[in-house]
Amino acid sequence: MTDRKRTAVDWEDVRVFLALARDGSLSAAARSLGVNHATIARRLHALEASLGEALVERRPTGYVLTAAGMRTLEAASGMDAEAQKLGRAVGDGAPAGLVRINAPPGLAAGFLTERLAAMAARHAGLDIDLATRLRSVSLERHEADIAIRVGRPEDGDVIARLLGRMGFGFYGVDALCRSIEQGAEPVFVGFDEADAYLPEAMWLSRRFPRARLAFRAGDQFAQAVAARTGVGIALLPHYIGRIEPLLRLVDLGAVPPPREIHILTRRRDRGHRAIEIVTAEIRDIFRKSQALFE
Repeated sequence: MTDRKRTAVDWEDVRVFLALARDGSLSAAARSLGVNHATIARRLHALEASLGEALVERRPTGYVLTAAGMRTLEAASGMDAEAQKLGRAVGDGAPAGLVRINAPPGLAAGFLTERLAAMAARHAGLDIDLATRLRSVSLERHEADIAIRVGRPEDGDVIARLLGRMGFGFYGVDALCRSIEQGAEPVFVGFDEADAYLPEAMWLSRRFPRARLAFRAGDQFAQAVAARTGVGIALLPHYIGRIEPLLRLVDLGAVPPPREIHILTRRRDRGHRAIEIVTAEIRDIFRKSQALFE
């Protein structure tokens, strides 16, 4: 497509390209912009024609950016940031638009969902998309605007701020805890086989190599739900275990060391009002809840 004549770029085409780059599929981009698939495809083709470059490749898993697409994404992101600044200059200063947040599923379900929904309710023009995946999404590819990570971040050109430290304990129903305190062998709730590589799962298998895992689930919030039935003891972050009225701590000796929680944003998004406000409010949420985590 490089032999095509370049023409003026339409900003609406750029907006569609940004949505497709962030969401990875026509259907997701169409939903985020409130248009149909045909409009997304038409706008994308128009932008490629304007630039004289193929920007995306279609694969079975969705659309991926070409090298030209990555260069265009960098420039388009800058255009989007400047458009945000222009909107703030003539607007009332209130945060507006969609902010995509990625967080681990246990942290999202056990702590963030209710608090982020309340944040969106306070800001009438602000929309929040909370993605809950164990796989870390890429801020550089605009799969998210904000990432909350457990453990030390290894991303590229991002700003990482420490939110706090996440401590752990063994939690179970009172009857099961009492039986263990009286000498019974502990039976556990743990991670499923697909997530056995996670630090807490590996620690538990080393600390109790012969113990029975009576129930397995993919995140710690689901493990807490299982532990409420009495099926086993769960190694949980305190922020989950402490809010479960049917669970209590039981001392099994050592516990894993606390893990750091960081919030990540792109450096080039400094000045993006909605992202900055959401980031600041998330930091304040964790600051006020420090005792729940440590």
